[in-house]
Amino acid sequence: MDSLIINGGKKLSGKVCVSAAKNSSLPILIGTLLSEKKITLRNLPELRDMSTTFKLLSNLGATIQDLNGGDFEIDCSNVNSTEATYDLVKTMRASILVLGPLLARFGKAKVSLPGGCAIGDRPVNIHLENFEKLGAKIELEKGYVVATCEKLKGAELDLSFPSVGATENLMMAACLAEGKTIIKNAAREPEIIDLADFLTTLGAKISGAGEKEISIEGVSSLGMGEHRPIGDRIEAITYIICGLATNSEIEINGFKTTYIEDVLSILQSMGADLEIGDDYVKTTPSILKPFHVVTAPYPGFPTDAQAQLMALMAI
Repeated sequence: MDSLIINGGKKLSGKVCVSAAKNSSLPILIGTLLSEKKITLRNLPELRDMSTTFKLLSNLGATIQDLNGGDFEIDCSNVNSTEATYDLVKTMRASILVLGPLLARFGKAKVSLPGGCAIGDRPVNIHLENFEKLGAKIELEKGYVVATCEKLKGAELDLSFPSVGATENLMMAACLAEGKTIIKNAAREPEIIDLADFLTTLGAKISGAGEKEISIEGVSSLGMGEHRPIGDRIEAITYIICGLATNSEIEINGFKTTYIEDVLSILQSMGADLEIGDDYVKTTPSILKPFHVVTAPYPGFPTDAQAQLMALMAI
């Protein structure tokens, strides 16, 4: 696509249901590697990153059946490879999340660094240093992380930063580790809670997801299950701001409004007239005033919604 042509000045109307959250769906899909049983995932979003993850799982030996309507059955019982190659990982940084499940289940994993040879500014080091605390041997070879272990063992992990990816990776690995793992300074995003809920349906023993400290009691194996990822809170925020920016009456549903409380509070402080339910928000024409906002890790104002709010504040 060479250009986008927007004819503005239009009112919006009607209802829209948000898609499933990509940031939930990706780690949940990767988490199926932990089980040898068939797992059904419902209402997955149709996105390039999802297609890449399907290809990555297939390359590892997983069987994926499209049940239509965004529903898929994933069978990782015949996974026969533990290597995630650069040609796939380079297109999707979340691919690093296969490290934990592969290491926990098979005792080895070879995963390309998302940016090739350089770890870069992304906190991949948080993943690696804490896998070592769980008993893994980590080596860097020509742009790949090569991890091995006889058996991961539970440990107390204190993250230097509440990294979402590291929390997810370590939580998945700890599900099959021997003994108890405690993740301190864990990320608190709703997507962490959703991943924990999914793993729990498979038989994992996780408590504290969504808090600063998560406790995981390792089990010998995980079983079958079915899960539907949560609605995308950033997509919901985007639609809400669209309604306010165009002085429109619209209804956005299919997500938990408790997951965007800080954003809704800020919009209301700006003068937004919103009707808020458990799983929907209705916008109405509002007179807005300036407001100061500071982005922060969840439950603060998300950086992924900063651009949309900036556009709203411009008018």
